[in-house]
Amino acid sequence: MGQRATGGPKRVKAEAYVHAELDASGRTILRTLRSAAPITLLPRRRPESGAAVVHLVGSGAAPLGGDDLTVTVRVGPGARLRIRGVAASVALPGQHAGCSRTRLRLQVEAGGELDYQPEPTVVTARAHHQAEVVADLAGDARLRLADTVVLGRAGEASGRLDTSLRVRRDGQPMLHQEIALGDPVLDASVAVVAGRRVLVTEFRCGENDPVEAVSGDWWSLVPLAAGGSLLTVLAPDAITAARCANEARQST
Repeated sequence: MGQRATGGPKRVKAEAYVHAELDASGRTILRTLRSAAPITLLPRRRPESGAAVVHLVGSGAAPLGGDDLTVTVRVGPGARLRIRGVAASVALPGQHAGCSRTRLRLQVEAGGELDYQPEPTVVTARAHHQAEVVADLAGDARLRLADTVVLGRAGEASGRLDTSLRVRRDGQPMLHQEIALGDPVLDASVAVVAGRRVLVTEFRCGENDPVEAVSGDWWSLVPLAAGGSLLTVLAPDAITAARCANEARQST
């Protein structure tokens, strides 16, 4: 399932799945870990204290135009899971008509905790990529969800990017955000990304929310009406983006 033929690139539809839960001793274990090329999930041999750790690895060129890739993550009651990327994902146009799609489905049950931090997604020229995230949380679940987008490689214009982020807690909406990028005129506007190549967003829930919105040069950290917070950073490069994100986190 999901493997490209050696005779040439073909559309790939693949779904990877992670299920973390507590065992009888109170330790978080990976009950199910299912990869699907080009998505490979690798457990860390020596997990961090109290949490299971999974590395997200791209085992092939992806996503290409026409690809449809899904990662589903379930964190059981009281379990703690951390997912980390290993290398950037590069969205490429491919040989097929249509956009590439990635879907992230997250479910964190009562008392569970998920920290999801992949490496950046680079949207290359002529690519059209759609990224959708849906997270369903129990009332006392904790989630940290980070996302970094790089618009084009060095010296290259960006392709098109459409993102959608929906977060629900106990079935009630917390956040619904949609972003459309890739139009040179609009992207140059201060109402969009002001010509900056790197966009970082980070949603947090279940921690101490900032009392009020704070901001700095090209970053903001905003408490949400339904709880949780949203960090947004715009930067000319990934190093500057990381520095600004750290400055924002330390501001509270």
